[in-house]
Amino acid sequence: MDEYKVRSKITLKHLKTKVVIDNAKQQLKVIRKQLGDLQNTMYAHNKYAVLVCLQGMDTAGKDSLVREVFKDFNVRGVNVHSFKVPTELELSHDYLWRHYIALPERGKFGIFNRTHYENVLVTRVHPEYILDENIPSVNSVDDINEVFWDKRFEQINNFERHLAENGTLIFKFFLNLSKSEQKNRLLRRLNKQEKNWKFSPGDLKERKLWDNYQTCYEDAINRTSRPYAPWYTIPADDKPTARYLVAKILFDTLIQYTDIKEPELDDNIKANIALYKEHLQNE
Repeated sequence: MDEYKVRSKITLKHLKTKVVIDNAKQQLKVIRKQLGDLQNTMYAHNKYAVLVCLQGMDTAGKDSLVREVFKDFNVRGVNVHSFKVPTELELSHDYLWRHYIALPERGKFGIFNRTHYENVLVTRVHPEYILDENIPSVNSVDDINEVFWDKRFEQINNFERHLAENGTLIFKFFLNLSKSEQKNRLLRRLNKQEKNWKFSPGDLKERKLWDNYQTCYEDAINRTSRPYAPWYTIPADDKPTARYLVAKILFDTLIQYTDIKEPELDDNIKANIALYKEHLQNE
């Protein structure tokens, strides 16, 4: 799965958006059960948190991926956060605040469905949104220059480095969808009545900015894929394959942490297990 890990500069238009793995659905069932078992061990171990970041264009399959990949997790061990337009409260803090307070605690998985990268993606395509943050040094869109973005990328890298150095294992997945497949999925939302609610006219407006978004994604990935917080570019046109790839990357990486194991019982408790059993049986 190393082929999907971003280790050097990428060009998105040169990367595959469609890969089809035979029996991906069946393979996912096996790997997600193994992931669920591993998560239970991590919960007991209580030393590492796992942060899974999902980014992609509209219809890339983020919601269904979360549903299918983490289906066998104990609900107490996983939290999902979907970051939408910032609220008034969130805008009264710095842009990373709402992400920081949603971070997973040790022993748990946190899934960011759309992430802190929205602050260098959507806001870069629509810089006027930055004005809502009420930053002292930004009084107009003219103040949002390359120096501004350089600082923001540096802040994000520092944020992730801090998390990694304190026990959070970070995985960042870009679901690389083709423009033609997005068209098919938007049409499906319109053609199926039960899917109509997912469609918004705004989807079409954002689609017209496809090239802008691709440029911003490419730049963000290249600037922020680090050994402590790597990006993975996942071909997303085939949903079963994309889900399996994400699950496989998570599992294959996490099992390399050989220190993750269930804690040993206290010697006194271990020595008296038979006594505890006898006590319960004789109630």
